[in-house]
Amino acid sequence: MASTEASSRRTGPWILIVVLLVALCLGVCCLCVGGAACGWLFIQNPRTSQPSTVTPQPQAVRVAFLLPLSGQVPEFGAAARNGAMLALDEWNARGGVLGQPVKAAVEDSQCTAEAAIAIANKVIDRDGVHYIVGELCSSASVPISQKAEAAGVVQISPAALRPELTLNADGTTKSYVFRACFLDRTQGAVMAKFALQQGHQRAFVMLDGSTYAQEMAGGFRDAFEQDGGTVVGWETYAIGATDLTKALDKAVQSQPDVLYTPAYYPDINLVAKQARQLGVTAVLMGADGWDTGALDVQAVDGGFYAVQFAVADPRPMVQTWVASYRAKHGQDPDFAAALTYDATNLLLTAIQQAGVDDPARVKDVLAGIEFEGVSGTWTYDAQHNPIKSVTIMQVKDGERVYVGTITP
Repeated sequence: MASTEASSRRTGPWILIVVLLVALCLGVCCLCVGGAACGWLFIQNPRTSQPSTVTPQPQAVRVAFLLPLSGQVPEFGAAARNGAMLALDEWNARGGVLGQPVKAAVEDSQCTAEAAIAIANKVIDRDGVHYIVGELCSSASVPISQKAEAAGVVQISPAALRPELTLNADGTTKSYVFRACFLDRTQGAVMAKFALQQGHQRAFVMLDGSTYAQEMAGGFRDAFEQDGGTVVGWETYAIGATDLTKALDKAVQSQPDVLYTPAYYPDINLVAKQARQLGVTAVLMGADGWDTGALDVQAVDGGFYAVQFAVADPRPMVQTWVASYRAKHGQDPDFAAALTYDATNLLLTAIQQAGVDDPARVKDVLAGIEFEGVSGTWTYDAQHNPIKSVTIMQVKDGERVYVGTITP
């Protein structure tokens, strides 16, 4: 008897545990099979015998930022990331988009086609994102656009300028792809208009072999000649060249009023230094690739360049944003920061207006949107290029001076 009672005491608790486990398993199975909402977990409250619920974490609107954090222009990539994260912080502080937080994946696409394609495949095929902001460089953005269009993923490039970003091979417009910047040819034409307004009649054009430079140089030449100016020289140098003496000697001989050099900051720093050493006295003019803290302001002093954004823009929203950026990052924003900030806000505004996290709906909203950002107010043309003015800056005594805006 004593032995039986001892045995009962030993086995009793284990039987109770087994019974409870079986009951729990049956409850979970019934929940899953019975068609109750899978996002909710029902738990019996032992004190009230009433079901209680645990609310799941809200889903997030996910955006992939593909930026050149290494490679040719890492300064632009870092600034773009700063601008994007500032926009996301502001949206999330207001409650997110569609009542959901916005989560970002920042990837290094290196300003190259190879890296961009690999990253685009990853974020679309593996991670399942619906929205991409990036790249900055056309060489990376165009391959991304081909993947995004095929997959039905909305892409907004802050700064890629080649026409084929938004155009298919047959000339039709890609439905899902947009840009936040004006085109290369547009800023080239505006700089030609500005040069003529300043009384300059003779221009020497010096460029590398990139599509970026060729588009702007072509826009400058066509507009300059159409409005009465003369292009007295046209010299192309190899990408990465360090000795530009041959081309600059021709510039000296041509005696131009303007030396137009549409290049990124590493090249223009080199061109400007060697031009002055060789005695070129023409006014330097260039493109938005000058707009960075890495520009040698001593070498390009007196020069003018087109930008997508100016810190000195007097609009209140610009000055408020510049102050926020300075407070967070300890420096002024450049065009890459501003355009990526605008592209992020543009995308999230379109999602909010669409009322649903659906790229097919969001693309339609974008096509008809009117948007005001720190880089300007714009609408889209039929090819998803923004219709907006171009800002002119001058480097003077080591400072960047706001000159004004010109409408193409």
